[in-house]
Amino acid sequence: MDADALTAAALAALGILLLVSSLLSRVGARFGVPVGLVFLVIGMLAGSDGPGGIWFDDYEIAYAFGTAALVLILFAGGLNTELTHLRRALAPAGVLATVGVIGVAALAAVGGHWVGLPWGEALMVGAIVSSTDASAVFAVLQGVPLRRRIGLTLELESGLNDPVAVILTVGTSLAFCGKSTLGIQLLAEMVTQLAVGAAIGSIMGIAGRWLLTHVRLSTPALLPTVTIGVAFIAYGVAAQCDGSGFLAVYLTGLILGQAQLPYQQNLQRFHDALGWVAQVGMFLILGLLVFPSQLTKVALPGLAIALWLAFVARPVVVTLCLLPFGFQWREILCIAWLGLRGAVPIILATVPVLMLDDPALTTHDIVEQFNLVFFVVVVGSILPGMTVRRLPRWLGLEEPVVPEPTAWLDITSELPLQDAPLTLFIGPDSPAIGRRLSEIALPADASIMLIVRGSRLIAPRGATQIESGDHAFVLCAADQAAGVRAAFGN
Repeated sequence: MDADALTAAALAALGILLLVSSLLSRVGARFGVPVGLVFLVIGMLAGSDGPGGIWFDDYEIAYAFGTAALVLILFAGGLNTELTHLRRALAPAGVLATVGVIGVAALAAVGGHWVGLPWGEALMVGAIVSSTDASAVFAVLQGVPLRRRIGLTLELESGLNDPVAVILTVGTSLAFCGKSTLGIQLLAEMVTQLAVGAAIGSIMGIAGRWLLTHVRLSTPALLPTVTIGVAFIAYGVAAQCDGSGFLAVYLTGLILGQAQLPYQQNLQRFHDALGWVAQVGMFLILGLLVFPSQLTKVALPGLAIALWLAFVARPVVVTLCLLPFGFQWREILCIAWLGLRGAVPIILATVPVLMLDDPALTTHDIVEQFNLVFFVVVVGSILPGMTVRRLPRWLGLEEPVVPEPTAWLDITSELPLQDAPLTLFIGPDSPAIGRRLSEIALPADASIMLIVRGSRLIAPRGATQIESGDHAFVLCAADQAAGVRAAFGN
């Protein structure tokens, strides 16, 4: 087959995989299955053991692609996170993302040893499966009527806990390969990597903010190129300085997200979409890497470790971590159960494969551990995922979710804007219902620009009446937002 024909066939196959994955994502969401698992299964079906017959067993490519995809996903997560929300859950989520990950890794190792793994392998597997996955948690919690404090804690934990899991995985893998020993120096190295990652992430975020607000580009279409470059530089520099690249990327996105940037909404939506593309590609690659025929050997120990994690390891650790913060037992149970795993453990499972120099050991023992981790992740995601929409009701933790408007009002500008439209949902208890706009006491400089009512766009007039379910777009200064919200009962 010549180069043109091979390229055409490869692009057609890639297009089919992306299209099918996207179309089937709604099926997974309907049954509470993380969207990533749908992409993963499609990749497995397209692989060498499936009807697709695509042979792929290159762990180096999978690790490199997965790392790049995680950089884009974490950057998008930081860019779209509001700092005011983050403060409410930063302390408990930070404890879960550090002490909690270490605790889960230790108890998971106990479970691994219990099913027959030697202690060295058990510690490595425990480190690999210790963290929750940001993409899985974000996707599953979307639209779930869950108490905001719980949702924020879960989302922030999943965005922050990858660095500690990576450090533990590398440390235990080096020890397993005989290239290092486990000891107190691993904790010191962990603190150092987190500190270096935080410092570089902060520097890159501030530098990126200055660059975007002071440097004029030849065309606004290049702005996403700049932000992608900043994200990759943050990861690369931090990693080269023996810091946590993932923490650096997340903090870079977080700092940029709090700034007033040119074309800010467009940038945020671009990176949100790019994060989804990266997630689809990452899970497809990881699915191709798995040979389903090999999973039967690890089914029983994988199921046992997954159940141990879900019912013992994570609940115990989460309880110990969150009790000092005044969480109720129902909230602790919910956070413990909804700590979903996803692509990160599967990517980390390739680390021992890449570190070993013995081909025979790589082929038999470590690849089997990769399959074991894969099985644990799949089971550990399906179990909580299928109950996520019922759990808040069972535990009495439901909180109304504000529906998204059917249309949005965007204002784009080449220059950073000090003011932005404030979107307000008119709930059934709002005091503004039935009143004319002329009767609503808004701050002097605030103005209602648009009302979205179902599929209708209503141009505001003084005689326009507010109805329950409306979305009002209000232009006001940042210091007037509280007054506008009060006028509508928000």
